[in-house]
Amino acid sequence: MKSRSCDKSGSKHVFMSFKASFGADPRQACGKALASSPRRTPGPGDFMGPSRRWAPAFAGATRANSTRGFTLLEMLAVIILIGIAAVAVSISVSHGLASARINAAAGELAASLRATRTQAIVHAQQSVFEVDTSGGTYRGADKRDIRLPKGLELSVTSAASDQSSGQIARIRFFPDGSSTGGRITLRSGQREWHVNVSWLTGAITIFDTAKHT
Repeated sequence: MKSRSCDKSGSKHVFMSFKASFGADPRQACGKALASSPRRTPGPGDFMGPSRRWAPAFAGATRANSTRGFTLLEMLAVIILIGIAAVAVSISVSHGLASARINAAAGELAASLRATRTQAIVHAQQSVFEVDTSGGTYRGADKRDIRLPKGLELSVTSAASDQSSGQIARIRFFPDGSSTGGRITLRSGQREWHVNVSWLTGAITIFDTAKHT
């Protein structure tokens, strides 16, 4: 008995045994054995040819993973986050606009007080600034009623002689620039703006309580 092995293109070794008495050529025996052995179909993980390409089944799985979409839960989470961000931005913007509106109103009121003081100095006579706390209006040197923004609370602290009733308060300016003094308070929620009038010099200043807390 003799044993020979043959190889073809990296395939597994096939071993055949034969008797020397037959006088058969070992190479022919190996060729017949290889021809009669069943061929195996390459699987998904096999190497295909010298170009080293993966099997189509593996490539299809890769393409399927790369084109995966969003689930309904992920989309709902994104929508909720966008809604929360939009609400936060809208609240911040509304508060900023309200603050700017009240700052502008306080600035206009202070400007009207300064104009009333200037008139008293220029004309060398007393000039009166009136505030209607119930109606939310004030009247300066030009004798025009100016209304404050809606929702803004108004109060006045002044000399007792300048408060003729519970609704009307006055601040008087004299030819030398001095005044009876007082404070006009604008309030929005927990925030206040004070427009202060000095009795000695008649100077007008604005004090924002939120900036000094």
